[in-house]
Amino acid sequence: MEYNFREIEKKWQRKWAEQKTYMVNEDNGRKKFYVLNMFPYPSGAGLHVGHPLGYIASDIYARYKRLQGCNVLNPMGYDAYGLPAEQYAIQTGQHPAVTTDANIKRYREQLDKIGFSFDWSREIRTCDPQYYKWTQWAFMKMFDSYYCNDSHKARPISELTEAFAAHGTEGLNAACSEEMNFTADEWNAMDEKQRQQVLMNYRIAYLGETMVNWCPQLGTVLANDEVVDGVSERGGYPVVQKKMRQWCLRVSAYAQRLLDGLDTVDWTDSLKETQRNWIGRSEGTEMTFRVADSDIDFTIFTTRADTIFGVTFMVLAPESELVDKLTTDAQRAAVDEYIAYVKKRTERERISDHRVTGVFSGSYAVNPFTGENIPVWISEYVLAGYGTGAIMAVPAHDSRDYAFARHFDLPVIPLIEGADVNEQSFDAKEGTVMNSPCSGVVTLDGFSLNGLTVKEAIAKTKEFVTSHGMGRVKVNFRLRDAIFSRQRYWGEPFPVYYKDGMPYMIPEECLPLELPEVDKFLPTETGEPPLGNATRWAWDTVGKCVVDNSLINNATVFPLELNTMPGFAGSSAYYLRYMDPRNDGALVSSDADNYWQNVDLYVGGTEHATGHLIYSRFWNKFLFDCGVSCMEEPFKKLVNQGMIQGRSNFVCRFTPFNTYTKEPISTNIFISKDIAEQILRGEIEPSKLKDIFENNNIQYEDSWLITQGINLQSVDLHVDVNIVTNDILDENAFRNWRPEYKEAQFVHNEDGKYVCGWAVEKMSKSMYNVVNPDMIVDKYGADTLRLYEMFLGPVEQSKPWDTNGIDGCHRFLKKFWGLFYGSNKTAAAEQDTNTCITDEPASPESLKSVHKLIKKVTQDIENFSYNTSISAFMICVNELQQQKCHNRTLLNTLTVLMAPFAPHIAEELWQATGGEGSVCDAAWPAWDEKYLVESTMQLGVAFNGKRRFEMQFAADADNKAIESAVLADERSAKYTDGKQIVKVIIVPKRMVNIVIK
Repeated sequence: MEYNFREIEKKWQRKWAEQKTYMVNEDNGRKKFYVLNMFPYPSGAGLHVGHPLGYIASDIYARYKRLQGCNVLNPMGYDAYGLPAEQYAIQTGQHPAVTTDANIKRYREQLDKIGFSFDWSREIRTCDPQYYKWTQWAFMKMFDSYYCNDSHKARPISELTEAFAAHGTEGLNAACSEEMNFTADEWNAMDEKQRQQVLMNYRIAYLGETMVNWCPQLGTVLANDEVVDGVSERGGYPVVQKKMRQWCLRVSAYAQRLLDGLDTVDWTDSLKETQRNWIGRSEGTEMTFRVADSDIDFTIFTTRADTIFGVTFMVLAPESELVDKLTTDAQRAAVDEYIAYVKKRTERERISDHRVTGVFSGSYAVNPFTGENIPVWISEYVLAGYGTGAIMAVPAHDSRDYAFARHFDLPVIPLIEGADVNEQSFDAKEGTVMNSPCSGVVTLDGFSLNGLTVKEAIAKTKEFVTSHGMGRVKVNFRLRDAIFSRQRYWGEPFPVYYKDGMPYMIPEECLPLELPEVDKFLPTETGEPPLGNATRWAWDTVGKCVVDNSLINNATVFPLELNTMPGFAGSSAYYLRYMDPRNDGALVSSDADNYWQNVDLYVGGTEHATGHLIYSRFWNKFLFDCGVSCMEEPFKKLVNQGMIQGRSNFVCRFTPFNTYTKEPISTNIFISKDIAEQILRGEIEPSKLKDIFENNNIQYEDSWLITQGINLQSVDLHVDVNIVTNDILDENAFRNWRPEYKEAQFVHNEDGKYVCGWAVEKMSKSMYNVVNPDMIVDKYGADTLRLYEMFLGPVEQSKPWDTNGIDGCHRFLKKFWGLFYGSNKTAAAEQDTNTCITDEPASPESLKSVHKLIKKVTQDIENFSYNTSISAFMICVNELQQQKCHNRTLLNTLTVLMAPFAPHIAEELWQATGGEGSVCDAAWPAWDEKYLVESTMQLGVAFNGKRRFEMQFAADADNKAIESAVLADERSAKYTDGKQIVKVIIVPKRMVNIVIK
């Protein structure tokens, strides 16, 4: 029977859906296993073959765990809010909901064709009000919470109001935007607005002034990853730094817990290190510097207070409020010009680009230890969000300070004995301190560090700063609070209204506050976000309604928040919602949460190594504090799949260049890659091209120029890889591809074919190397696609897509099918005359082949080494074919092993071999070591070290028996005849070497 993959795959996809094979419910009698893919954004382009890579990898593992008896949750949904859909709406006037829904339908069709074991009954979309109701709810909980540094968790904001009323800020240890001090009497004397302003300083979700990436043309704030080289990724519009009042989440309060949590999860060391660097914990000292000739002072944070005597200049972040205060009239114009330059640079660019720029403020700070004046500069390499936005620069022992000092000719004072700072800064983490202070410098209380080790100097300086009231010891984090506002339409609305300029949450029973209809998706004429265009919001309950962007309540009108939440809002807790997606009363029930707990395997790209993973971990820790999530870490194991790169193809256009006129001669002639290379290497004379043209039936009116004075140029043009097979161009398809190629003519190689060039590049529509998985499925089948994507290489590595190799996987599946439906039927084939299956005993060789495979595949799946599993399958099938194995038990076992990788063919063959129920619910086989014990061994036989032939021996044969058998073999006589045997050397389990002379 022929392997009709199209019929088989459609059949089982239909049956799986009808029988709800992949639907899962909580079952306390079974061990749970939760597999999750990172939320996909459904773009209009649909899937290309790179997108399913991670989905296939996680699906194999999900099916494997189910076969091991686990109750597996493997859900899928869509991160449906985002800027691309909104920009498309602005350009076309089509509502983002319409295009998003169409994109989702397209994704679903493609995903279904590949045969994933997703439980689609749990599908969620972030744009669904019944989903984002819980995003709004979580935001409200954050607004009504503060972070207690003593208990290390979020607590209700009501506790603060009670504490303020009784004690003011006395004894308070809470995460805040700025330190506050007031008494209970002062708090009790405050009016409502004043109290709300104070509480805003402590809320986990708060309104704050912050620097943002502002794109005027898009009319919105952009995340760092949405800005490339100073312009927006979407549209390429200029982006500037701007201070705006934005909703923020106090992620920084959870910095230490985010750091500690990394020790409890099974992630790669590199990914953990990326997160640790992003969080950026540092222990140091805050010190106060006074500005000379003024009453202004400012605080700096340093991890190396001991280097105070090497400070030769101070640096302010361009965004610092001190810039305006410290800039003198003489320097005003220069500073303004510099600030304008920095506004066009994102923080990411400033961090990664180490160019040296800066401007002198005109002011000086006073060194608190020596009383010396130190110039205060402004430079983009200092960021406002880290520390205090001001640093003391020690160029001798910091590379960026050193580069700045050399560029602006500022002093460099080494502080470590033996430090050579003539060419570069010196790492001063250890050594003996000197120049602290320099000779003749008078210091406060005669303070000196000379002669101490670096470690001793740090400790002494910290103690001195603290005891003299010059500052305090502090732990700092690089991690910044998340900006949570976007001036967009297509996003979750904030459940917020304003009274007397202060934000308040709408009643919880009124959630969700639905995204309203608007007549245009651009900002209003007065500059408000697109939601300012709304005339009616979808909310009318408990005697309240919303009209014209205002909440009407008891004849009082309150304006609503017109910003929307960012893209990461909906993806920050989606894994919890999958546990209980249809619950109208809670984000997740305690029963469902306690059963599923957290994600056992999370698969996604490395591009989310910081943003999404930091935010979702923060979100989950907050919900853990609130008693909603029972586990503090959401993702136990994380696997980052690599990228499938595009394998581009090129056609080589023949373009003569007239030596006399100096102009190219336009042609529509394309030369096969191998012929073009011969021309370029000078192996084909230009005068012979005319003959080549004529042999290829090419009529070229200017062919006489070939023999006259021309130079040849070849121009490589990208061609759609979908009309190229094994680098051979489909010429008719090429002519029909684009109008300008309608009259294309081709110079073939000696085989009469047109061979394309190729290169590995990023998969992109502009390079015509995007491969639609639908085309692969239609031509080879979903099981072939699944196998091939895994066979390309290790899951975590990037690798190029190359359709040249996909035939091999397809042929393997045909061979696998042939084990069941081959022509070698025997008389013992009883139950099914259509198959070759028998109930005859399996041979020892076949038992060994299959049990070796069981062991290999089991271990490989656990290590995500799917490519080597597939190689092992190919070897085993070849062995079984050679052994003419048709044993029912072994072929059943082989089918179960194949089921995670190629589920359609496995399901079909499972039924053919009489398997009960679905192959998805079979039992994963265990290997038996007794079948893996070698009964024989093969040894090479060499004479004077030169290998001549091989011989088989019993695995337990002793050396005496081996030597006797080798010398008795007639083949040995050929090499020993007439010669003296000096000795026989036996290398165990490898070879026998006979030394002769």
